[in-house]
Amino acid sequence: MATALQLGRARSDIDVMSRAGLPLNQFMDEAAAALDGVVPAVAGCLSTLDPATGIVSSTRKRGDLDGRNDGDITWAHIEYGEDDPTAMMSMISGGVVAVGVRVSTDGAVDRSIRLADFLMPRFDYHDEARVVFSDRSGAWGSLCLFRGSDDEPFSQAEVDFLAEVAPMVTRGIRVGLLAHHSAGDAATAAGPAVIIVDAEDRIVQQSGGATTLLSGMGNVPNAGDPLAVVYSLVTGARRYAAGRATTAPRVRLRAMDGTWLVMHATPLTGTGDRAGDVVVAIEQARPQEVIRLVADAFGLTSRERDVIAMVLRGADTKQIATSMNVSPYTVQDHLKSIFEKAGVTSRRELVSRVYADQYAPRWGADVGPDGWFAA
Repeated sequence: MATALQLGRARSDIDVMSRAGLPLNQFMDEAAAALDGVVPAVAGCLSTLDPATGIVSSTRKRGDLDGRNDGDITWAHIEYGEDDPTAMMSMISGGVVAVGVRVSTDGAVDRSIRLADFLMPRFDYHDEARVVFSDRSGAWGSLCLFRGSDDEPFSQAEVDFLAEVAPMVTRGIRVGLLAHHSAGDAATAAGPAVIIVDAEDRIVQQSGGATTLLSGMGNVPNAGDPLAVVYSLVTGARRYAAGRATTAPRVRLRAMDGTWLVMHATPLTGTGDRAGDVVVAIEQARPQEVIRLVADAFGLTSRERDVIAMVLRGADTKQIATSMNVSPYTVQDHLKSIFEKAGVTSRRELVSRVYADQYAPRWGADVGPDGWFAA
């Protein structure tokens, strides 16, 4: 176990990083490196989650897992399809922040399907520590650390330290999601794209746009297989159709060019060879999807959410005050709070922070019959 001085330094470093406005991948890499020094592991996965559904949206791999994607799809099936007491969804619903599998099961690791049937036989990992990074809006990310057969299991003290720094990492992930991204080619924004997965979990059809989108998602150093997100949704859709989940599977994620995407899965009706098919749709996020996620990331109150929604629709202070039945001074107070939380100084900057990376590259493009940008 690290010394108190080492733990304090790591805690301070992560706190500073979380307030520095670092882009997501940079923050995730630097935070993971700080944890490596005090909670060593042979490998690790630091993931982002959609706070509304708990579905994984991106992954950064470290150590022994760097460059290895051979188990990602199997992991997705176990993580979102099995009833494991240490699954992320179980931790989220139970309000559990951090857990060490061996500590939590008193060494009876067969209680964890993921560890006993997947991690041990495939990777020779004999213990896992998991952390969920969440706040009142939901879970924004997770961390999985692994130790091999020759390593000491994660101690309760190490698990407690991971739980202690979890709020800081949560803040860093939220800030990182909204840090500036360069808006590149609009190729990742073309859509919608579809993927059809059959009952045997084979991709039997996909549109050309899906190939482009998945390629862009996977073209990131240390990233996991983008198909893990697809199969997480497919598994979630089957679980939802069977009445084993209360939330339809969908995930919002940010592409490397800065655009927000939405992916969701729906079981199809069919007979014969088509029975059990699931369709996964990928499309550019509409404004209302982005506004909700941005409001969560900024930590806005319900009244502040009302104000920002009207600001983004172009309403002035008087119009907002009339609509909310409050005074203009109250609106100004709400705006001041929103500006502080968003790190901006004006309405123009606020609108740019929410919309510029997502929609500016498509301004002036043709509009389709549904009122949205044409593909």
